Amino acid sequence: MSILKKISAQLETMAPADRQIGQFIIDNPDQMLRLSSAALAIETGRSQSSVVKFSQKLGYAGYQELKLAVSEAKAQEWQAPAGMIHGTIEVDDGYLTILQKLLGSKMQAMQQTISVNNEADIEKALEALHDARRIHLAGVGASSLVARDFSYKLMKLGRNVLHDSDSHVQMANASTLGPDDLLFALSYSGASIETLRIAELASQRQATVIAVTGLQDNPLARVADICLHTVGDEDRVRSSAITARDAQLMLTDLLFILLVQRQPDANDYVHNSETAVSVLKAKRLS
Repeated sequence: MSILKKISAQLETMAPADRQIGQFIIDNPDQMLRLSSAALAIETGRSQSSVVKFSQKLGYAGYQELKLAVSEAKAQEWQAPAGMIHGTIEVDDGYLTILQKLLGSKMQAMQQTISVNNEADIEKALEALHDARRIHLAGVGASSLVARDFSYKLMKLGRNVLHDSDSHVQMANASTLGPDDLLFALSYSGASIETLRIAELASQRQATVIAVTGLQDNPLARVADICLHTVGDEDRVRSSAITARDAQLMLTDLLFILLVQRQPDANDYVHNSETAVSVLKAKRLS
């Protein structure tokens, strides 16, 4: 649901005319596909030029390209398996209901995260990670846990990686970055003040900034050179950043696998890492 999810995420920040067009598309995607730009203008009470400009603001040459994107999003729309429940988890839900709802939310967040990132943007991020002299990972809260996991994976490939859970240390590390270095910043909201300041400093130091953030327009996305998106249905599971974290892990795991595929000696590094750690694992007593 890439374009539909994007419109939904940006709806609150749109101008009134754009918001009315966007809301109609979200509520009636199948009907929109049958309408010309003039007909959609009539349905929304806006001008035909407003419909065209709305399409262009979303990055399309015109209304027909927007319709194609909506059509593709509908075709890729995730369907829950038979018998699976997907909805808000209630206080009085039983064990199996909670399990099904939670699993449904996780699966949907990961599937939609993959669908909203096109291959060209993934390739740009992959090239930047592959070519970077040093890679600094930044994130706070749940995003810091994902950053740490990704840092371990990158280290297994012999990469020069910097990561610390303390945002002050992250800021100090960012101050040492240069044009050949890269900052990989994770923030679902894109508004975490620590991560934003670190990204701004890295940009000032002329390092490449990759942001992993939500679809909504946000400060971190505006600072980044390359922006990858995650979809987390946090309205359905509010006890923690559960689906946002899973979406981030899905994306970082994908990047790691693609790096392994691209790096000729990756398997040697991974094997050496496994061999080194194996001596620390307890052996079964005879």
